[in-house]
Amino acid sequence: MKVKNKLRLGFGFLFIVVLVFGLISLFYINEISNSAKVILKDNYESLNFTRDMRTILDEKDFPLSKTTANNFNTLLVKEEHNITEVGELAAVKSLRGAFVQLQDKSATLIQLKLSERQARKDLRDIDAINMHAIVVKNDKAHTSVENASVFLGLAGAFTFLVLFSFSVNFPSIISNPLSSLLDGIREIAKKNYKQRIHFDQNDEFAEVANAFNEMAWRLDEWENSNLSKIMSEKLRIETIIEQMHDAIIGINEKQEILFINTAAKDILNLNTDKTQGRLVTDIVKTNDLFRSIMAEDKTGKPFKIVVDGKDAHFQLETREIAVPNLNPDPDETLKIAKKQVGKVYILRNVTEFKERDEAKTNFIATISHELKTPISSIKMSLKLMKDERVGALNSEQQELLAHITDDSERLLKITSELLELSQVETGNIQLNFVPVKPEQILDYAIASVNFQAEQKGVKLEIVKDEDLPLLNVDVEKTAWVLVNFLSNALRYSSEHSKITISIKNNKNKVEFSVKDQGKGIDEQYQKRLFDRYFQVPTDGQNKSGSGLGLAISKDFIEAQNGKIWVESAVGEGSLFAFYLPVNG
Repeated sequence: MKVKNKLRLGFGFLFIVVLVFGLISLFYINEISNSAKVILKDNYESLNFTRDMRTILDEKDFPLSKTTANNFNTLLVKEEHNITEVGELAAVKSLRGAFVQLQDKSATLIQLKLSERQARKDLRDIDAINMHAIVVKNDKAHTSVENASVFLGLAGAFTFLVLFSFSVNFPSIISNPLSSLLDGIREIAKKNYKQRIHFDQNDEFAEVANAFNEMAWRLDEWENSNLSKIMSEKLRIETIIEQMHDAIIGINEKQEILFINTAAKDILNLNTDKTQGRLVTDIVKTNDLFRSIMAEDKTGKPFKIVVDGKDAHFQLETREIAVPNLNPDPDETLKIAKKQVGKVYILRNVTEFKERDEAKTNFIATISHELKTPISSIKMSLKLMKDERVGALNSEQQELLAHITDDSERLLKITSELLELSQVETGNIQLNFVPVKPEQILDYAIASVNFQAEQKGVKLEIVKDEDLPLLNVDVEKTAWVLVNFLSNALRYSSEHSKITISIKNNKNKVEFSVKDQGKGIDEQYQKRLFDRYFQVPTDGQNKSGSGLGLAISKDFIEAQNGKIWVESAVGEGSLFAFYLPVNG
């Protein structure tokens, strides 16, 4: 029989057993509920009516007033409509006669007393009849409950035995084959491809067992056929790693040397054949460079190592080793597809690139230095040509001289920036820290651009806090940064606009900022503004610079333990700012 049919029969049987037990339970519960309703509804209401009528007799004088009589009559009418027991009707009729006499205003006091006494007697009779009925019905209800409890107990015991027997025996039909299949899968996960499963019954589990055995046979065949291929590939990879010029070190999850090529051994001075398989903790005890690499202190930063008596430059890169998670922990709640089994450390030899970079920097410094002298001479000649004592110039000549002056100024600025850049790239930033007031830096910068601002009609607005603290900074380089901010703001500001320069005391820092009313900078360009040679695309109305000013400004500020940034939005202008620590 198929497993599907077995499950249908088993669960169908369970459904019928539960349904029969539920119907029986509902029948007896309904019987008990009906008995309880009779007691609580009819007799209890009669007792409430008689109690309220007795209260009226106790509290009111005779003959009864109209309002009191109406209240009494309302309760009596309700009782007349709630007669459920034998003898209750006669008592209610007698009560009605007594009530009529109690309303008679011509009756004597003795007659009223007798009527009251009769009314109280009738109320007691009604109470007694209903109380007796409650007792009788309560006994019947208890009897019904006891009978129902006995029957339900027997039915429940029978159902429990049936279900218990079913729960013990039926799951084994499913669980035993599944358990065998699970054991087989675990053996396959352990690469025991000799495992096989056999079932006697002819059902879906037998088909699954046959498919499992086919899979195990093919895996066993694949394992045997690919083992030599895997070993060959491993040897090939090891040969490739060994022949690479970059130093490569592999560490497994146990912090053991998984592989290390000859280049790495030479650089780290690990000239021993027993390095592979050793613990990292044993090597770092006697090798400071290896300890620094394992701590990843030099990741991403070029550093210098003396190899064979020569300076060599390297850059450390790390890669995690991730492999398929073929043997997940059974206790793990979350099964992951891959797991980390180690890390690879690569020391890339960047000596050639470092030497080229130094040559480029020296070339730029030399060319920039050589260009400054002829450009300065050109500026002097231009100044002499503008002097009317040399000779008067017509308007076209004056316009040409103005263009030549602008271009020479731009060339001189570019050469100055290149010289500053070469100083930064060689790491030879000469900082002259002196105590200075922030206002002096501001005044120096304002003086440098004031004429240019007046020519363009741009208003320079200064906002500063009172009692600004002294700064211990390089005045020239800090002012150079502020001048660069102001020059850029003037370049991109329209005529007769405003530039706001502010200085704020922010805890232990002094913040300088320059805010213009230009077109603003798109967000996609803001992250690259401080990169060397990067220029924001223009619409042709403004001359672009060299792309070095902001990069050099960033190096100058960070060299003084400060921070530089930009805030801008298209159509809202730009704010360039930096802060410097008060204590230098």
